[in-house]
Amino acid sequence: MHEFPENFLWGVSTSAYQIEGAWNEDGRGESVWDAFAHRPHTTHHGENGDIACDHYHRMPEDVALMKSLGIPAYHFSISWTRVLPAGIGAVNEKGLDFYDRLVDELLAAGITPMAVLHHWDFPQVLQELGGWVNRASVDWFAEFAAVVFDRLGDRVPLWATINEPWVVAFLGYGAGIFAPGVCDYTQAYQTLHHLLLAHAAAVRVFRQGNHPAEIGIILNPDRFIPASNRTEDIAACRRAYDENVGMFLRPLVFGEYPAAFMDWLGVHRPVIFPDDLAKIKGSFDFLGVNYYRTASVSHDVNGGLLKANIRSIAEPGWGRTEMDWGIAPAGLTAVLLDWKENYGNPKMIVTENGAAFPDAPDARGAVNDPARINFLRAHIEATHAAIVRGANVHGYFAWSFLDNFEWAEGYRPRFGLVYVDYRTQKRTPKASAGWFGRVAQQNGLP
Repeated sequence: MHEFPENFLWGVSTSAYQIEGAWNEDGRGESVWDAFAHRPHTTHHGENGDIACDHYHRMPEDVALMKSLGIPAYHFSISWTRVLPAGIGAVNEKGLDFYDRLVDELLAAGITPMAVLHHWDFPQVLQELGGWVNRASVDWFAEFAAVVFDRLGDRVPLWATINEPWVVAFLGYGAGIFAPGVCDYTQAYQTLHHLLLAHAAAVRVFRQGNHPAEIGIILNPDRFIPASNRTEDIAACRRAYDENVGMFLRPLVFGEYPAAFMDWLGVHRPVIFPDDLAKIKGSFDFLGVNYYRTASVSHDVNGGLLKANIRSIAEPGWGRTEMDWGIAPAGLTAVLLDWKENYGNPKMIVTENGAAFPDAPDARGAVNDPARINFLRAHIEATHAAIVRGANVHGYFAWSFLDNFEWAEGYRPRFGLVYVDYRTQKRTPKASAGWFGRVAQQNGLP
């Protein structure tokens, strides 16, 4: 038995746009993902989150299902435009009431709520004012945070400000393959900086409110390995690491951006005001770790701004997921130990970890997913290995509770522990759901 520390937190994760649906009901405003997914040719088969898992209307039964599976904690996000339809200004009481009821349902079921303020669904009306590139976005986000903290801060013990700011900056504003669909790396790096400032501003609001809870930010570190011991491959690997990890952790922990990487950026360097980094430094009680991939990195003169070829790899004995991501459990151990050894061993929670496989019900309607169980088992073992070596890890959340809208990939990839028939909205727990619930209940892995 791999036993975990006392009070280790086990849970499942989702995000608002991926499951809620009800995109234009009860006063909700339009988000950048609504606008992006409604444009032709932006998502797989033109799919969108208009209905998704219809969680907005089925929330009580989803919480009851979670309880029946023995899930101790639930990590969810809050739709900014459901609470503030225009992004700032008037509060939509019906939208805020939904999250009020969700928290109460969770607590009544004995499930610990973990709320995330922002999982990519930025208000479209504010996007038209410049979005995250506009420095006013820091104040917009702080206003939203204050409204939510004021209503839910007395009952939610764990908060995160922003989920995966790297994705917002580099897939949303750099590559343009996610909302808002901008292709400009100067804007991407400015967005990165403003996201960190917005996070810090929300944390200041939170701490001024003396809420009996902890707050952090959730990052998505890959493990990076140079493809060879050639100097150019090692340098390319460092640039990939700095963009994905160093540009976030160094300001959060040390109050500085990686100097060599900032020099590399040249004209793409963000505009930074004199006291910005002092505000960002130390603005967390914990750090969330969303781990999915290990990458081999080689120098490539045609490899974009980083001059790098970054390729997801599988560890020996492991294959690839339906997203064509190589499965590499030891990479999670390596990431957690990197944060332990190079960033002061902050309090860490694995806030997302999971995989998409081609799940389908059998003739009896059951969904057996042994590949997912093997994936989760190996990554839980990897988390345990890091803890044994001193990593300050306090929780593990599986992605995802429900099959859901997987952003630009649409509904094809199924990450859920629970199978969702999108036509009928019927929920069917997969074999992995019961397995994970048992692991959580015994706080250990047989």
